[in-house]
Amino acid sequence: MLCRSLGFKFTSHIKKIKPERCLGTAYNKYFNNKYFKSIEPHIVKTRNLFYLPSNLVFNQYKNDLCQVPLIKSFSNNLNKTYLRNFIKISDTEDAITVSTTTSKVIVDWQDNQTSKFHNIWLRDHCKCSECYHQITKQRLLDTFSIPEDIKAISTSPGPEGIEIKWNDEHKSFFKWGWLRRHSYDPKFIDNQKILNIRKTLWNAGIKDCPPIVQYIDVMNTKEGLASLLKNISEFGFCFIDDVPHAVKETEELAKRICFIRETHYDLEHGDTAYTTLPLRAHTDNTYFTDPSGLQMFHLIEFDGKGGSSLLVDGFYVARQLRTKSPTAYETLSTITIPTHSAGDPNTLIQPTPNGYPILNHDPLLNNSLYQIRYNNDDRSTMNHLESEQVLEFYDALRKWNSLLKDKHNEYWFQLKPGRVVIFDNWRVLHGRDKFSGHRRLIGCYLNWDDYQSRLKISHLSQKEILESL
Repeated sequence: MLCRSLGFKFTSHIKKIKPERCLGTAYNKYFNNKYFKSIEPHIVKTRNLFYLPSNLVFNQYKNDLCQVPLIKSFSNNLNKTYLRNFIKISDTEDAITVSTTTSKVIVDWQDNQTSKFHNIWLRDHCKCSECYHQITKQRLLDTFSIPEDIKAISTSPGPEGIEIKWNDEHKSFFKWGWLRRHSYDPKFIDNQKILNIRKTLWNAGIKDCPPIVQYIDVMNTKEGLASLLKNISEFGFCFIDDVPHAVKETEELAKRICFIRETHYDLEHGDTAYTTLPLRAHTDNTYFTDPSGLQMFHLIEFDGKGGSSLLVDGFYVARQLRTKSPTAYETLSTITIPTHSAGDPNTLIQPTPNGYPILNHDPLLNNSLYQIRYNNDDRSTMNHLESEQVLEFYDALRKWNSLLKDKHNEYWFQLKPGRVVIFDNWRVLHGRDKFSGHRRLIGCYLNWDDYQSRLKISHLSQKEILESL
């Protein structure tokens, strides 16, 4: 009952098995090998991080990626300057001149750039105590009380910012750094990426040096937790070693990140994951409107054979597909896939009649890929396709599947008691080989938004985060 109430999936019998998922990468071997010797001039070095630009990997060494070490991390102490370069803007950056028109305030910067702010936008974003709650960080101002003809009567530039007096008798003060950070005409900073952790793509070569942290560090230090979350963000997964072989400690580890997500799953959920059958690479919860962000597995007992776990970097495979077949990539980015969960008598989950694409992109972030939704076993009837789309869809799906099954893209490993794996369910596909024998596996889900919140807070101060809002 404990596991069920916590949202855990706990299996203790061969017929009640929730499969483990697969793991992924770090990089601290081969640093002196021939690849690094040939590209060392291109490596960006910080206090404890060596970053190899991805364009070198994918252009110069894409055929040998499984052998190329992308990164070397020496400790849990993260270089915060490296992580913060999207938001590190001086609040005392002087503007050259400030001028106004009937509808805008114009700021000319020292680097010859010019920002134009609409009066209504600036007045609406006033952060004074009358307009903005200083504790809850919520707007107090009634936006619709602002006059339509709001104008700046006067402007008073200073070393730290500018004071504006409006024709509604209100005064606002804006720091230079805030204005520069939030400039929209033109846009200088991508505020959606206040924490700039690069995505390191990987393939089967990750087996030589996967990202690993220690349980005691994660549970007892802020740096340990930050290292775990950074690895998940960068590589899409991370191992935690020396975890006690028990439900309580595994639960506490999950809650170190955020609360555990409850689902409709039970100890005998009607899903092939609860069998001993092999599972092809897939993501979980494709039938949820909001798929779980992270998934965690801890195998605490196993006396059988088989059951190796599989991880595949979906972002890396998507990049391969886009390079080899742009048409197939476009097809899987536009044609939606209806999915369902209906294996239990009292459950029918279907997010929308037509579902979502396999490759999902964010139009506000340069249409960048942010989520993989793929489980061919959960796919519903594709009766929403137009006739001319049928062959196009199956051709694209076949090419996608071929890349997923490419041995050079598959990272196989064996879970063992004491080693937990946590992976990004929006990026990394997982699977497992068939097995026999007795196995007990603890598994749970964590929400994406709560994970992202913990990631930001573990690396940035509240002040830095709030300045980006």
